[in-house]
Amino acid sequence: MSPDRANIARILAAQIEGSGPISVAEYMRTANAEYYDHADPLGVDGDFITAPEISQMFGEMIGLWLADIWMRASSPTGCHYIELGPGRGTLAADALRAMEKFTFTPDVHFVETSEAMRAKQMEFVPQAKYHERVETLPDDGPLLIVANEFFDALPVKQLISTHAGWREYLVAREKGDKFMMVPGTHAMDHVVPEHIRGAPPGSIYETAPDACGVMFELCLRLKKQGGTILVIDYGYDQPGLGSTLQAVKNHQFADPFENPGAHDLTAHVNFPEFVNLANMQDLQVRGPMGQGSWLTALGMDYRAATLAKAAPERAEEIEEARKRLVEGDEMGSLFKILAISSQNWPEPEGFAV
Repeated sequence: MSPDRANIARILAAQIEGSGPISVAEYMRTANAEYYDHADPLGVDGDFITAPEISQMFGEMIGLWLADIWMRASSPTGCHYIELGPGRGTLAADALRAMEKFTFTPDVHFVETSEAMRAKQMEFVPQAKYHERVETLPDDGPLLIVANEFFDALPVKQLISTHAGWREYLVAREKGDKFMMVPGTHAMDHVVPEHIRGAPPGSIYETAPDACGVMFELCLRLKKQGGTILVIDYGYDQPGLGSTLQAVKNHQFADPFENPGAHDLTAHVNFPEFVNLANMQDLQVRGPMGQGSWLTALGMDYRAATLAKAAPERAEEIEEARKRLVEGDEMGSLFKILAISSQNWPEPEGFAV
């Protein structure tokens, strides 16, 4: 572990020793800030691989989807392409290339806090303008927003059922760079939905205040400015109980409470919360549905066949990438697609399956 990451563990340990256990959200926020600011975690040599890194087809399908809904909205001027946490910029580069074929060349804005990732993104999309927060995004035109594996990395809050009632589940220090979970002392029953308050001791209820805050702001923008949001992530479409917090290192699961800052911390996205926020603003909602079904409905099979015909020596590689993106036992079912659009925008493609 690097000196910086060891320092993060010491800082968290000192904070806990001085002030007591901290929330899971605070632990996750601090650890991920360190992780993403000092490394490129993507690819075979990194800790995990995302859909845009598997094949150009993924970004192209998104670009075609955006171009289609833009054209059917009468091609409004002044549109902005927004990507939240754009990885290396691969998705944006592929999507923008596909959009350009339809003479659609929107301004590009990235919401990215990591200097390490910004340096990578500038290689692929040098024209991008950067933002630390969604609140500073343009307010002068429709927004076409893409969030691929963005919301899963935002901090979650956990509550645990005990014999004395619901308590916040907190992070305490165990030893060295190792941390552990302990129940807090303050009653939190009022925070838990009434229908699950009677869950047995040990049950965990998870919320995502940071993710909901971002989505709330974006929904307000869509209602005012027009446009659409496309969320691609792993998550659940019905709220339930259980911890989804996990860590990934070298493409393997790791202990989330050991060596903070040395691996990626994520949690499943609560899609029903996003749907509720969109409904509050009277926006159109489609999905969530499986990534595989959505990509297939958009013509992924045809695109793969076209690429294989143009480069027969890569036909097997292209087919393997297609399967990885759409098959149910790969990414096709685990990852879900949610589209939220302004009321006056067209019905988005790919959801009538």
